[in-house]
Amino acid sequence: MKYLVAFLLALSACSPARAHWHEAQSEHFVVYADDSAKDVKKFAEMLERYHSALRVLTQRDIPSPSPSNRVTIFAVGHERDVRKLVGDDARNVAGFYIPRAGASRAFVPDVRVSHGEPHFSFIVLLHEYAHHFLIGSSRYAMPNWLSEGAAEFFASSRFPRDGSIQIGRPAYHRAAELHYSADVSVEELLDYELYEQNRGKGHDAFYGRAWALYHYLTFSEERGGQLAQYWLTIAEGTPARAAAEQVFGDLDVLERELDAYLRQRRLNLFNLKPEQVPIGNITVRQLSEGMDEAMPLRIRSQRGVSREQALELLPDARKVAARYPNDADVLAVLAEAEHDAGNDAEAIAAADRAIAIDPTVKNAYVQKGLSLFRIAGEADDPDAAYAAAMVPFSELNKLENDHPLPLIYYYRSFLERGETPTETARHALERAAELAPFDRDLALNAAIMQMGEGKIELARYNLKPVAADPHGGGLADQARAVLEKLDGVEEGTALLGAEVWGEPEAAASDMPAEPAEEVPQS
Repeated sequence: MKYLVAFLLALSACSPARAHWHEAQSEHFVVYADDSAKDVKKFAEMLERYHSALRVLTQRDIPSPSPSNRVTIFAVGHERDVRKLVGDDARNVAGFYIPRAGASRAFVPDVRVSHGEPHFSFIVLLHEYAHHFLIGSSRYAMPNWLSEGAAEFFASSRFPRDGSIQIGRPAYHRAAELHYSADVSVEELLDYELYEQNRGKGHDAFYGRAWALYHYLTFSEERGGQLAQYWLTIAEGTPARAAAEQVFGDLDVLERELDAYLRQRRLNLFNLKPEQVPIGNITVRQLSEGMDEAMPLRIRSQRGVSREQALELLPDARKVAARYPNDADVLAVLAEAEHDAGNDAEAIAAADRAIAIDPTVKNAYVQKGLSLFRIAGEADDPDAAYAAAMVPFSELNKLENDHPLPLIYYYRSFLERGETPTETARHALERAAELAPFDRDLALNAAIMQMGEGKIELARYNLKPVAADPHGGGLADQARAVLEKLDGVEEGTALLGAEVWGEPEAAASDMPAEPAEEVPQS
């Protein structure tokens, strides 16, 4: 595609005049940016501080992710470069996030470290990470207004130079929406079906209005505790509209209170001191000369590509690998490009070369395993072929015990041979879903497996967040359809043939993935 070639050339052309690519690693994030080491580290510090603030304010203490389940952030250049990664339909997208087991990726413009008003692209990143955190720390689905209102509330943050963080500031990036906020009523917020019916009849101020209601219910003394009670009521199975009326009472009264609240000259916020939001250890390293050239290619592959797009990337990936034949990271980029282009033998060869140079390059094991799995699908002796395909995933498991992909592909190694997964394999898939609760496709497949075992309540537990995801698209539709099939089904009833209702999780480079959400800019 013309825009893809232009995008890569533009990034490559500007690299020599800019700082080298750096990688910052922290407890919850990996950041890649062609900015100074100082700015990249500061960016990671701000993100870790934000995570700590979420933990403090929500009173949720989730386990640290395994290294490959951290959110990896690519700072890709200008906002137009972000939109090119999204695709032809992107208009005002300033950043996006793709949640995947072992490969969660966020794509944002260049790192902008600011102690004043944050740039909108950084707000988008904070918004998406709030979703990531809230999904990962609770299995109960949030209504759409509550999910978006919470994300907007937390994303409206500021990071003063003293290391503190301010949460719940006015959503200045929603000023236009709040000006037209009457176009979305409180009743429509709390009854999403009603909102959908009226959508498009006026200025859509859903995000701004959701932020306002969440902010009001968070700080209102008169309505203290109602927000938590509302979510608990929904989690217990009460429909959203009924839960709202049960907890909040007359919705017209709530609307008048909210309008009066927004007319106040000053609003409350949380101001957390540095000692309340620790950041942990952060390491920064400069990437190699070869990876300086290969990073634009890696970014595009990690976004997800079709075979046609991969074939366009491949010549450049081969050229860079030829210039840097002893750089294991560059060879792993080549292995991914070869796999995406359908060249399994070449992908395995590149991965083997990378592993021989540096046996800790995890993506080389992933790409080798993916290619071997694809080859096994056509093998005359599937048992031997899938056993061979599991070898690189087993090696990856030794490097990182809680990496979800070896667990997922162990389960798949049975299904794709037409065999019933063993109890160990079933536990492996359930464990992967626990490690990556943000991966909705994985949750759906774990639920389908549990249905086949008669674990009906566990299946419902995994399906409900998927079904309620407002950005879930066809996956949410499928989850809702499966939940309907479970109506009246008693615990212990094994639903024969449940496995065929969905396919196991595919790895990041198997297919292009759509952004989980494109946050509109006001």
